[in-house]
Amino acid sequence: MRISTLINKSLLLAFSGMVFSPAVLAQEVTFHKDIEPILQRSCQYCHRPGGAAPMHLITYDQVAPFAGLIEYKTGLRDRAGVMPPWYIEKNVGIQHFKDDPSLSDAEIATLSTWARTGTPKGDIADAPEPLVFDDAIKWKLGEPDLIVETEDFFMASGRPDWWGEIPSIASGLTQDRYVKSVEIVEINDVGSSDDTSDTVGGLWIFHHMIWRMETLDEQGNVIPGQATSFPVHEVGRNGDIFDPDAGPLLRANSSFYTDSVHMHSNGRDTTGHLQIGFRFHPEDYEPKYRTAISINGNGSDISVEGNARDQELHAYQVLTEHTKVITFEPHLHAAGDRMCLEAIWGYSVETLSCVGYDHNWVRGYPFADDYTPLLPKGAILHVTGYFNNTETNPSVPDGRNWQGSGNRSVTNMFIDLGSRVTMTDEQFKEEMENRRNTLNLGPNDHVIGCPLCLAPLVWPIEDSTDASD
Repeated sequence: MRISTLINKSLLLAFSGMVFSPAVLAQEVTFHKDIEPILQRSCQYCHRPGGAAPMHLITYDQVAPFAGLIEYKTGLRDRAGVMPPWYIEKNVGIQHFKDDPSLSDAEIATLSTWARTGTPKGDIADAPEPLVFDDAIKWKLGEPDLIVETEDFFMASGRPDWWGEIPSIASGLTQDRYVKSVEIVEINDVGSSDDTSDTVGGLWIFHHMIWRMETLDEQGNVIPGQATSFPVHEVGRNGDIFDPDAGPLLRANSSFYTDSVHMHSNGRDTTGHLQIGFRFHPEDYEPKYRTAISINGNGSDISVEGNARDQELHAYQVLTEHTKVITFEPHLHAAGDRMCLEAIWGYSVETLSCVGYDHNWVRGYPFADDYTPLLPKGAILHVTGYFNNTETNPSVPDGRNWQGSGNRSVTNMFIDLGSRVTMTDEQFKEEMENRRNTLNLGPNDHVIGCPLCLAPLVWPIEDSTDASD
């Protein structure tokens, strides 16, 4: 009789000191028990009939032929091409984000083991309940309260990059509302064909768009000073969930405006447009903080050499008000490889986040509510961009060419487009106190991104009594 039928394997490993070969241990890894739950959480929303991805990862027969590719793509971890497309480096900085679809080291190892040991199917009884997808529901953040739809744009196959403005569109909103989240999806006639493209952007023609909502008077003229700017839309980008205490205002009689759209060919004649979905706070909602789109970077004297990698650009910004950083959003172009965000306060230099960059999937990274950086006025935000302008970067058409600043994909940008909120002295102290209480911080704890969070625990309390008493 086999020993494994007499004693639990975990006890055998713990007490006998025996080491099982990977082949033996891999008998535990099966599609239905181990792989299917991972695919459901992080892959199937796109890799399904009606989804944006080129292959379906629903059934065993669909998944098994791509086991090696799945192992390779997930093993990239935080570099261009990784799946799912989420590029946070997990060995540095803050690690708590909203809507994080990335895989853990254990999940990546499980996928690798399954791919290397014959892709066992396992017992169907171990399978999770199949996910039910409704193609009418394309909004990951929930069904919008208001949708603004741009006009169609035709991009011919092989056409050079185009940038400019597209027509404004009235929102139809009849009362002022504060925005909880905004999400933009591209609708085009490419569909979800298995005919993949080698060009930047894959299925899409909108690379990025800087946009705002302008308020109009009764004659349809823009009212100066009443525009609300929203986060930049970028190819493959996730939606924006604003700080719950800092929803931006969308005014009645507002209209969509943009004078900066970057379009690129996806290798096929394509007609497409954008749908902008707003979700609102309740009508009686009032924001506590003022939110703003931050721009920290260099857009005028970029110089990226040809046939060279690990090139760096730096930008610094002094905070004039107490600031909570809501999102980190690197924006580079084809040669971009990664970007890091640091906070400098006094003698302290601390890395808040480093992320890889993929010109096909530009992401915004919203920090979880209890982990948003809380930085005092006078702190310095430092961003470092890294560039790989060689043939090893698949997004670069010809690494021999020098790149300067510009709108085209073959030129470059270097910007952090994240959002922030500013606070008064009282609000800043209150936020730090809430952080200490929520995370149960003690005097020996360290909080990344909050240099003064523990100061009240170690600094002497000022004596408010009159010294003459």
